Amino acid sequence: MDKTTRSRRAIRLTRKVPSGNLLDGLEQVTTFDRPIRSIAKAVRRKIGPGPLRDTLHGVPIGHPLHPSLATIGIGCWVAAAVLDWTRADGRAARVLLATGIGTALPTAAAGLTDWSTLHREQQRVGFVHALTNATATGLYTASLLLRMAGKERAGRFFSFAGLGAVLGGAYLGGHLAYRQAAGANHAESLSHLVPLGWHDLCALKDLPNGRPVTRRLGYIDLFVLRLGDGVTVLADRCSHLAGPLHQGRLVMEHGEPCVICPWHGSVFRISDGTVAHGPATSRQPAFQTRLRRDGTVQVRPAP
Repeated sequence: MDKTTRSRRAIRLTRKVPSGNLLDGLEQVTTFDRPIRSIAKAVRRKIGPGPLRDTLHGVPIGHPLHPSLATIGIGCWVAAAVLDWTRADGRAARVLLATGIGTALPTAAAGLTDWSTLHREQQRVGFVHALTNATATGLYTASLLLRMAGKERAGRFFSFAGLGAVLGGAYLGGHLAYRQAAGANHAESLSHLVPLGWHDLCALKDLPNGRPVTRRLGYIDLFVLRLGDGVTVLADRCSHLAGPLHQGRLVMEHGEPCVICPWHGSVFRISDGTVAHGPATSRQPAFQTRLRRDGTVQVRPAP
């Protein structure tokens, strides 16, 4: 086979393989920006700071709650489709449909809470994701009502239509999570970037007292706060969406000093980087500090 023939075959094969960039254009579509702004603002206002919002974000479990709940609903609906396909057990299929529908509201609440604090490109994809999943829930609800009325055949039709919609929504959700990194931990990874041992950071006299600043250690931007002769150091990029913590506001939460991310309002305890309030669910990597006799601040990653 000559080189020209191989090249032509490679081109034909490339054309047959679907592009992984199908949704990149959706991120730039501005058509729905006005309702997106209004809905996101309403969600943030309705679900204000507090335990409910932290729970919906997933702060208590250490990662976003929405994907975990979505897995339950999708699993129920896929199982119902298997039963419908094999005509195995109509009653079991109805139970699975009802269970999936029952999880839709808390899943949507958690998803909307996360969505309201994302970047605009992420919100555009998330908006279509939400519409697709709402369509799927409506189709499954119609399917359940038809089955309860004794119209099994029509119920199965709506169920399979709902499965198509929910798979489309799952594809959009995968794009959000894996392509746009919504819900991923954006804080600096330290284990492979910082060698073992203590490292010189800066002179204590060069740090302003009571005001956070940023300093660089190798590849890592650090949040550095001097309080008297004590220095606290965290990774500077917020674990939610990489906002610059050193530009944030210092507050007290239950007697502990914390910093609020200036981008989306995540609150971290300065002492160890743990999350006080979401939308962040992952802690900020923290550093141990010590002061040399010559006034140089040294740091090393906290265990």
